[in-house]
Amino acid sequence: MIANRRKEHHLMTDSLPHRTPVEARAAAAIDIARQVGRWAARHRAENDPLSLSVENKGPQDFVTEVDRRAEAEIRSRLLADFAGDGFLGEEGGNLAGSRGVWVVDPIDGTTNYIRGFRHWGVSIAYVEDREIRLGVIYDAAQDCVFHAIAGEGAFRDAAPIRAAATRDPALAIAMLGHSRRTRFEDYLSVSRRLHDLGVDYRRMGAAAIGLVRVAEGAADLYYERHLNSWDMLAGALIAREAGAHVAMAPVETLLAQGGGILACAPALAEGFSFLA
Repeated sequence: MIANRRKEHHLMTDSLPHRTPVEARAAAAIDIARQVGRWAARHRAENDPLSLSVENKGPQDFVTEVDRRAEAEIRSRLLADFAGDGFLGEEGGNLAGSRGVWVVDPIDGTTNYIRGFRHWGVSIAYVEDREIRLGVIYDAAQDCVFHAIAGEGAFRDAAPIRAAATRDPALAIAMLGHSRRTRFEDYLSVSRRLHDLGVDYRRMGAAAIGLVRVAEGAADLYYERHLNSWDMLAGALIAREAGAHVAMAPVETLLAQGGGILACAPALAEGFSFLA
């Protein structure tokens, strides 16, 4: 654990002489996510919501000029540092690469962002050889960055995090997401099952943030029947590296068509198996 703390400290400094390729990408993504997230937060604080140039992509599905500018900045900086990488962004940035691919949601929880509800974030994942190698999420509510490198644990800034040890569903807090790509009746059915188990549940409106709440032990379950890859890949790795049980489709399927995700405290996995 001490070695991991030291490694995280070095990741967040500017001069590390012996970084592996994924560590170099982690350091860059942490810095970019923090800077872009803080810029977006300042922009929201300093401007009237009516000036955010909101466009409606569908029912409760919005995009702002901030989303587009944030994605363009993330893409520009990552590809400048790592030429040859691919890029897949929510706002239309799709570039094939000869190595891995960055999967980015510039603002996860855009509706929250527009309305001034603090639960939104910047989500950056790096995928190579059909595996999530790196996940980075800026959490606006806490002004911090969560990150994980596959096989090396999960962190909130410099501090290691762990999923909760909750064993009794009646003591659990669940977070649910709902996509209009799925039936509302299914969401109601899940809510009813959790209610019958005695689980207290909330709906936050930002999958990336819900997943890091499970990773840091603030919540015991995040479930959503369908998400796009940019909404979930970074959070899925962070939750898994924090010791959470994570169930989802193979990465190549998620990149192609999205899918569902279950992330929960490990001792509750059996009790929540009906969601997998």
